[in-house]
This record gives sequence, structure tokens and C-alpha cells, in this order.
Amino acid sequence: MLRPRRFTDEIDPGPVQIQARKVHFDVADSPLHWIPGHPVASHVVSLLNIVLPAGERWFVETFNEALPLVKDAKLADDIRGFIGQEATHADVHDKVLHEFMIEHGVDPAPILSQVEHVFTAVLGPLDTADPVRRMNHLCERLWLIAAIEHYTAVMGDFALNCSWDDHGADPTLVDLFRWHGSEEVEHRSVAHDVAVYFNDSYLSRIRAMSVAAAMLFVFFQRAAWYLVRTDPDVTAGWWRFNRLRMRDSKLGLLPRYRTLFGSSTLAYFRPGFTPEQFGSTAQAVAYLAASPAARAAHL
Repeated sequence: MLRPRRFTDEIDPGPVQIQARKVHFDVADSPLHWIPGHPVASHVVSLLNIVLPAGERWFVETFNEALPLVKDAKLADDIRGFIGQEATHADVHDKVLHEFMIEHGVDPAPILSQVEHVFTAVLGPLDTADPVRRMNHLCERLWLIAAIEHYTAVMGDFALNCSWDDHGADPTLVDLFRWHGSEEVEHRSVAHDVAVYFNDSYLSRIRAMSVAAAMLFVFFQRAAWYLVRTDPDVTAGWWRFNRLRMRDSKLGLLPRYRTLFGSSTLAYFRPGFTPEQFGSTAQAVAYLAASPAARAAHL
């Protein structure tokens, strides 16, 4: 499928109604190395099927905690749409994890146990009767979600504009990650707006991003290496794994680290940062209207 391309003269669609969409993905015939000849890129992107369900359910839990405290009707409506989209993302990736990755012999247990521990034990609601401490902890979690959502928007924009098609990637998994990426671009301002609503603090913003950047960099390096190392069809040591990752980044199959953890992170640190600076709502909405999975769900 030809995806909607970005142009400098795109027509702004204006405010969009953020809402969950029904989708259907049949991954029964999708190969584990879904980008042919590029197992590292395939595993790095597929890792999202393991980490996203727990992370996005934590987003939903935290925003459900915040929603009753929001008096701004427009923001509350955006939060409800965000919750619906993230809950759908979690369910879809969890289904793909079991029907695609586990069916291909991937054992996600070591990664899942770490992810579940972080999002339930470490980042769960604070067990205290002190309302001030509870609110402060909620604000910290909201800023951490905003920082993580900055990365998901950047990666969503990458998915919409990368070279997967040029390398014969499996169309179902391409559609999966582009559908998800489009919704991340579509709702890229919500988490930031919510964090600002509760605690408009530049210090809290940069502190949360410092934690998120370090956490995501270390996790994705270790977890992607685990998938490559345990793949019986791939022979690659640590250094070769990273050389292949850098090669795939140059080919446009993966985001470049210097962009993901470099320029986009530095942009987030600027006092005047807004999420609209990354991604195109017009492109995202156009893809969501054309997504084969979204169209199939309504047949």
C-alpha cells in the first residue's frame, strides 16, 4: 500500500477528534524476520509488541486517576480519546505478541517480567493517605508519560516515513506499526497538555525526560540484544548486533540514535517546546483513513 507522504504544503485538518479505532491484523503468515534480510531491524521494531502492552496499560491507569480532577472539558475529552487509543494499542500488541512472536518461538518472559515490575511496582500509584504526596506523585508520573509520549510521536513519525516498503517488509506488520504510529502522532499533544495542566514546571519536564531517555536507551539496547541473541537463525555478537543496527538505521529501517536520543531529546529541553513540532497530523489522519487493518475491521 502506498502511504500518504509528507509535503511542505500540507493542508492542516484542524482540530481532530481523538478516538479509538477498530482494527484487525492477521499475522498468521508474517515471518519473524518481517523485513527480509534485516533480522536486527525486524527484532528492534518487534520489541514494541512486548513492551507496549504493559506500558500503555500504565498510561491508561494513570490517566484514569487524573481524569476526575480535570475541569477543562476539551482536555477531559482528549484524555478520554487518549485512553481509548492506548487501551486498544495495548490489546492489539498483546494479541500480536502471542499470535506472531511467541508462535515463532520467541520467549518474551525475561523482558516481560522486567517491564511488568517497572510499570506496576516502581511506577504504580503511591500507597499513602497524604493527599499532597499522592498529587505530587501523580504529577511526576504524568510528566514521565509526557516524556515517553514524545518518543512515541517521534517513532510514529519515523514509521510513517521510513523505507520499510522499499525493502519488501511484510505489509501486515508495516500496517500495524504505521497504524499505531499514526495515532501516536495524532494524539502527540495530549500527555504534554495534561502534565502542564497539573504542574506547569520546566524543571519537572526536564527531570522526567532525563529519566525517560536513559531508561528507554538502556532498555531497548538490552531487550533488542536479547531477541537477537536468542534467535537461532541469527549469529551475531554484541558488536556485530550494533553494527547491523547502525547499518539498518542508515538504510532508513530504524530511527538513528543521534536523532531519537539526540536532536529530538534536545528539542524537548528547549523552554518553548511544543509537541506539534514533531510529526504531521495531516499525514497521520490520511494514513488512518487508508489503513488496511482499519478498513478490514469494518467489512
